[in-house]
Amino acid sequence: MRRWLPSWSLSLALLVFWLLLNNSVSPGNIVLGAALAIGIPLLSRRMDHEHCPTGSLRGVPKLAALFAWDIVKSNLTVAAQVLGRESKIEPGFVWIPLDITNLRGITVLASMITLTPGTLSAVLTDDRRHLLVHALHIDDAAALVREIKTRYETPLMEVFP
Repeated sequence: MRRWLPSWSLSLALLVFWLLLNNSVSPGNIVLGAALAIGIPLLSRRMDHEHCPTGSLRGVPKLAALFAWDIVKSNLTVAAQVLGRESKIEPGFVWIPLDITNLRGITVLASMITLTPGTLSAVLTDDRRHLLVHALHIDDAAALVREIKTRYETPLMEVFP
């Protein structure tokens, strides 16, 4: 059973969230949700085969609050940039050198970057040492790298050593 359902709690949560997102408990949604609830944990099992420990969770509330604030602030900044003059927007790519080595930590970092309006994680190198990030507007690439590393990567390294 564990071979086909590595995490029954994750599968159940995926099924419930799928049904909630679709706002329907039709037979088709249940079948598709069940397929996703079985398939996603099977595909993500790779992370369980690598040593991806979880460390101290003490910093998570502070990181979550900081991240929520950054999302609000970024929404306002992106709205101003989009509604402003197009010539003031300077999009570009920046390579972020990673100190975090935990695969789950890298995944959370890339997700946080992508969820923040105006930035997008594009590529992780095969050696997992650099993450390519696209930003809607880059004034100073070095400042962007420092901000991502200090605001997100460093706290994540405590959670995912």
